[in-house]
Order: sequence, then C-alpha cells, then structure tokens
Amino acid sequence: MTAFTVALTLVVAAAGLLRWRRPAWYWLTFGVTLAALRVLVRYGSVMNACGLTVPPSRWRLGLARMTNRPVPESRPPRILRLRPTRTGLVLRLKLRPGQDAFDIAAASDRLRHSFSMYGVTCRELRSGVVELRMTGYDVLKRVQMPAKLDVRPMRVPVALREDGSVHYRDYRAMPHALTLGATESGKSVYQRNLVAGLAPMDVALVGIDCKQGVELFPLARRFSALADNPDTAADLLDALVSRMEGVYQLIRAEQRITAAVPDAEIAADIWDLPNHLRPVPVVVLVDEVAELALFANKEEEKRRDRIITALVRLAQLGRAAGIYLEICGQRFGSELGKGITMLRAQLTGRTAHRVNDETSANMAFGDISPDAVLAAIQIPAELRGLAVAGDSTGGWHRIRAPHTSLRQAVNTCNRHADRTPDLPELAPFRPELTSASEAPASLSKTAPVTA
Repeated sequence: MTAFTVALTLVVAAAGLLRWRRPAWYWLTFGVTLAALRVLVRYGSVMNACGLTVPPSRWRLGLARMTNRPVPESRPPRILRLRPTRTGLVLRLKLRPGQDAFDIAAASDRLRHSFSMYGVTCRELRSGVVELRMTGYDVLKRVQMPAKLDVRPMRVPVALREDGSVHYRDYRAMPHALTLGATESGKSVYQRNLVAGLAPMDVALVGIDCKQGVELFPLARRFSALADNPDTAADLLDALVSRMEGVYQLIRAEQRITAAVPDAEIAADIWDLPNHLRPVPVVVLVDEVAELALFANKEEEKRRDRIITALVRLAQLGRAAGIYLEICGQRFGSELGKGITMLRAQLTGRTAHRVNDETSANMAFGDISPDAVLAAIQIPAELRGLAVAGDSTGGWHRIRAPHTSLRQAVNTCNRHADRTPDLPELAPFRPELTSASEAPASLSKTAPVTA
C-alpha cells in the first residue's frame, strides 16, 4: 500500500510539473484522457444547463402516456464523433430539430468553463452538423507548428490559430493582403515566416523596403527585385505593371476560343495555361506602405500618386496575371491621401497585430467585423506576434506566428537561392550581391582610425 501511495504521489507530481512547465506534454500524456472523460460524463447536464436541449416531441410524449411511462427528458445534440488532437478535442454534433449553429456558438464560452477547457470555438460543417474545437491549453503562448503541414503551391503555413489548427496564407484563394501593427508588435517575424515559406516554391519575390532595406535586403539572394527608396519603388512598380500587361497578352494569345476547344481549356489566368507556357507567379512584399504615400513637396506628390496608382492597378488586375500583393504598415487610413481607401478595398486578407489605438484596428476590420476590432485592441504588449486574422467574409481568428530569427530566414533564402527566377522586366532591380570577403562600405565620411 505504501508503494502504491508513493507511486501515485510521483505520478500526480509529474503531472503537475508537466502542466506547469510543458503543457503540450501534459496534454498528450494525461490531459487528453481526463478531458475526454470529463466531456462524456458531463455532456448531458452541461447541455441542459446551457439551454442547448430541445423538449421531447409529441409522439414521444404520446407514447409515454400510452405506456404509462415517465415523461421523457429533453434531448441534447447527438454526439457524432469525439476525436482527440495534439492540442485538444474535436467534438462533432448533430443538431436536433429547431436548433441552430448560432446557439452553439453563443454558448461556447459557457461550454469552455463547464468542460474545463482553455478555449472552445464552433463552426458549421453542413446543415445540421457543427464542430466544436476545444483546446486543452494556451497553444499561442509557445507556438509549435505540427510536423505534418498541408503545403501546396502558393499556400504557405505562417502561423498557428487559437483552436490549434494551422493558419495558411493561400494566395490563389486570397490574392492580396494587408498586415497592420505597431512597432515591436511582430510584423517582421510574420513577414519572415512568409518569405521562408515561399522560398522553396517556384515563385518570384519582389520587395519594397523603404527603411533602407534593413528588413528585406538580408534575404536578397531569394529576391528577384528589391527597392530601398520611393524613387526606385516607383520604377519597380511600373515595371510590374508592364509585366502584367505582357502576361495578359500571352493569355489572350493562348485562349483559342473556338467551338472545338473545351470549356476547361479556355485560359482566363496564368493557372489555366500549360505548364511550359505559364509565367512564374510574383509576390510583392511592401514593408512600410506609409513611406510610399508620404510627400513633402510637389515632386514627391507626383511620385506618390504614381506609386499608389500602380499599386491600385496591380491590386485590381494583378491576380489573373499571377501578381500578388502583401502590404505591411503601422497605419493604413485615409490620412495617407487619395487612392489609399481604394487600395485597401482590394486587399481581401487582413491581419492586425497589436495596435496603439482603436482607429488603427478599424482600418483593418472596421468594414469586416466589429468583433475583430475589439479583439485586435485587446492584444497585450508582452505577447509579440499575437495577431487577429480575418477576411472579407467576416470570419476571424487569433493567430501567432512561430518565432523565426533573421538568421534562420537568411539561411532558408540562401539555401533556396537557386530557385530565384530571372525576370527580364525586373532585371534592373535585381539586388547586387557582394561576397562575404568584401569589406562593408563605411557610412561615415571618415573611416575610423585603427591601430
């Protein structure tokens, strides 16, 4: 008996230590079993307490009277499947007649407390079937991406969602996106994950970094074109517009709309073209869009209008030509001048890191979801990298990208430097790479004297 007590004490102590220091390990060893039993045992009473049951039907009441049996109890949604995952549980429910998926979603916070889970989210799979994704611990506190990822062409895993699923940046489903966030909010890490995920793919990367290139130029070996000032950025965007027009001419030449051509073979964008004719897709990353929109004199105003016009044209017409925009900034409001709101309307994907005021959050989600605005302004300053991601449908999620250092991103880009396509239209903007043996140029007028 003493040995059993000692063993039980050690197991409880080990479970407590794992839950404190390694919540993921605790979940996989102890938590998943305890949580599944807790859900199955409490399910009926919890659903009844949350008002998620329906009264018995008339035929059941009539049958009970005819057979002189007790009145049947109200019935909760039927459990179709309970599946454990590496971060929580997935509970699939079949709704009873008269129930709605909104009822389950509205009670998700009460279900979280009743089942003693960290988080509960609800989504409708099809008519009458909903799925509850329950997380057993804070998966965003220490982000660990799963070993198996569903990577496809132009689809990059960039972050982890609060329900434990992977957040993908799918350019073919969501061509253009906007990323907002204050200084030290985690935008740079999010951007590094994006570049590191695109590096192994057959895609051309184009960067505009008006902070003298400090963010994107270390990754230059994987970039087909880079600009570090607004003047070069204007010329680069004009070259991209010219490339877009050339791609459209190629698509027109290959359409061959005749009665003998099947509907599936009529090309409307680059993905309908044969592989040997398909131009390489281009992802344009703008590090700080405000630097492109600010001006101090008439000449800079002309340059600014030229830049914004080119960006709007690429956002409106670039998808079919395989040109995708990824625009980052601290603010993106109408104070940046005319054309900005037109550009923002074309950016379907929205990601907001920590912002300093509610107005900045409204710039990202004000026309999409008020709940996402509230979630964005509640991001604490100590959780860098935590963000809210949404789209034009109104759906949104809390996400957090895994920490990727600049050295890790540089190594990834250097490893896949051979995949960097050489585009003739962008050749003048190809970054010049210096060898490691060359001494860096001095930024001061007089070089420091060394002994």
